[in-house]
Amino acid sequence: MLKNEKPSRSEAENAVRTLLKWAGENPEREGLLDTPSRVVKSYEEFYRGYDEDPHEMMKRVFHDVEGYDEMVVLRDIPFESHCEHHMAPIIGVAHVGYLPNKKVVGISKLARVVESYAKRLQVQEKMTAQIADCIQEALDPLGAGVIIQATHECMTTRGVHTKGTSMVTSRLTGLFRKDEKTRREFLTIVGTFDPHR
Repeated sequence: MLKNEKPSRSEAENAVRTLLKWAGENPEREGLLDTPSRVVKSYEEFYRGYDEDPHEMMKRVFHDVEGYDEMVVLRDIPFESHCEHHMAPIIGVAHVGYLPNKKVVGISKLARVVESYAKRLQVQEKMTAQIADCIQEALDPLGAGVIIQATHECMTTRGVHTKGTSMVTSRLTGLFRKDEKTRREFLTIVGTFDPHR
């Protein structure tokens, strides 16, 4: 098989049968007969981001915005991903914002970019950077910010079993990084900074 050649559906289903046997199960028993097919179908959904191009999603922009130059923020974008180390779920929310530089993008595109990067095997730090860099490259804003808060089941359901923990990562560019007032406004809007503390 070539390096990037995708296995057939049949090969993928056989791999699931092998894992079932390895776990001590009988893939031929009634309750498991359709499991390989169901698992492969669910993987098509879990990892559909590999068939999507987030940069392409951000190509349609709007220039006629009446000179709007204040912050645009989309908060609490829910996502489900899988960690690349254990293929265990990562469940969280992303907060995305940018300072327009004569153009804006439809807000659904911001959510789609988050979703596209989430639907891949991921490391949260990398996903945060990918989303921010995509926005920065596509819109050339005065600044962009991405904050992700997520629970990693590779840590809560195995290993150290630390229930109730979440990880927070951020990537700030342009004025979001350089200007304290802009950074503070973004963090206040997304709810990670209390100006009265």
